[in-house]
Amino acid sequence: MHQRTVAKAVTYTGIGLHSGQDVTITINPAPPGTGIVFSRIDLPGKPQVAAIAGNVTNAMRATTLENGLAKVFTVEHLLAAFYALEIDNCLVEIDAAEPPVADGSSLPFVKMIQEAGAVEQNVLRKLVTIKKAQIVRADDKFITILPYDGFRITFTSINPHPMLGVQFGDYEINQDVFIREIAPARTIGFMHEVEALKAQGLALGGSLENAVVYDNEKALTPLRFEDELVRHKILDIIGDLVLAGRIKGHVIAVKSSHALNTALAKEIVEHI
Repeated sequence: MHQRTVAKAVTYTGIGLHSGQDVTITINPAPPGTGIVFSRIDLPGKPQVAAIAGNVTNAMRATTLENGLAKVFTVEHLLAAFYALEIDNCLVEIDAAEPPVADGSSLPFVKMIQEAGAVEQNVLRKLVTIKKAQIVRADDKFITILPYDGFRITFTSINPHPMLGVQFGDYEINQDVFIREIAPARTIGFMHEVEALKAQGLALGGSLENAVVYDNEKALTPLRFEDELVRHKILDIIGDLVLAGRIKGHVIAVKSSHALNTALAKEIVEHI
């Protein structure tokens, strides 16, 4: 299989989930071997940061990438779309630190990439084949990856909320499955967390239009799937693990988070 990039530039404008700032992103074609690179066009010199595991500096509530003055965060939904639609190389121009939240899912980014189209390039794609099990643990949470001929994610979510409880998802990830079953799943939030998050400078752009919000008893937002939470957790894993490359392996996780996901991405890179 050859590497691919987008066929033309496409622009999208919205607000950042955590920053609450207006932001515009443009996805641009890029040469073979570029990978996914973010360019902060709002800063002098348009500094760039590559979407690689070694550039992860924070994983609280979202994944942050930094290289010098170039910093971007909450990039996982966009990165998951690039992975699923098999885009290896792209220059993402962004005029703030955080991409638009859109509707809280990956679907708007899928549509953006579909609008741009894709072109095959004259360099072969490199695959990261998992040859032995690797695991990251933290308290009652873990994420592991096993050798597997494909890319499969098995996730168990355990949440004390009466409407959530235990949710289980198991998907062989390919483009069709991602677009139909995973990409539409939105970020989950809880009313009791909102004030605390905003005090930390997080969720400033969150609303019922771009997240599934629960109060103590029920969802305040109509669900797209009964198990939307676990599907979104799988979406996050895809976006975080692509930081290690295009992986062949079976991911099994229980209550995993961006912190564990990105730690596993770094472990994978160390063992390549």
